[in-house]
Amino acid sequence: MTARISCHGVTIHLGGQLIVSDVAIDVAPGGWVSIVGPNGAGKTTLLRAVAGLVAYDGTIAVGGDSMTALSARARARVVAVVPQDPIVPYGLKVLDYVLLGRTSHIGRFGVEGVRDLAVARDVLQQLELSPLAQRRIETLSGGERQRTVLARALAQEAPVLLLDEPTTALDIGHQQEVLDLVDELRRDRGLTVLSTMHDLTLAAQYAESLVLLDRGVVVTSGSPDDVLTEDNLSRYYGARVRVVRDEGTIVIVPLRSSVEANELHRHGVVLDDVHPDVNAEARSGRNR
Repeated sequence: MTARISCHGVTIHLGGQLIVSDVAIDVAPGGWVSIVGPNGAGKTTLLRAVAGLVAYDGTIAVGGDSMTALSARARARVVAVVPQDPIVPYGLKVLDYVLLGRTSHIGRFGVEGVRDLAVARDVLQQLELSPLAQRRIETLSGGERQRTVLARALAQEAPVLLLDEPTTALDIGHQQEVLDLVDELRRDRGLTVLSTMHDLTLAAQYAESLVLLDRGVVVTSGSPDDVLTEDNLSRYYGARVRVVRDEGTIVIVPLRSSVEANELHRHGVVLDDVHPDVNAEARSGRNR
């Protein structure tokens, strides 16, 4: 089953402050959209609204159903969430935690059945967590815990997956493994994915389109090529970067200031091959 995410006129106030203003986002069934933007832009708050965890004005529908009209149990059948800072019960074993993702599929007074265990164990295997199934969660590393939280979400078998900074605690190898798995499941199962991501290079490589949020407002959206321009990153992030495009891949390269470049040159470090424009600035400053 696939599901479309439709957000129109979404406005969110928290503590009397306007956090998100008149946002519209549409994620096609089986698509992947990533919300990007500087710290404090409202990305996580917007994602929580889509999950039905934050009150909002406007409309949010998943699979044609308004999120405000669904019970918590019904929402869990259509939307799975991987929060950035999950609350993990102390003393719980990994397998038992992942089985919590099956709660919406089990009767009110029922217990896990054969299928529930099979789904949980399959997800653990996909995320290379099977050897840790009987470990207590507090004994895991940050990366292992993050993958365990993702496993619980995938065990819900919901058609929509919401990812809030899913790679924050992961090393580069596990970042790739987790995002590759999400993309594979998206294609195989028709998952619809809406994520927030700080790493713009990863966002560009995995998401089909991006929404750039700044101070709660969508300032631009479209393909990674359209959104991740040096002008946009300078204007909204205050960042000095080079956007490198090579065979369909986008890489965001931070640039050092001319003062720092001068210091590097003073110590014999050459930047020509990486940042020729910065190197030119350094040479200019040194020759004055």
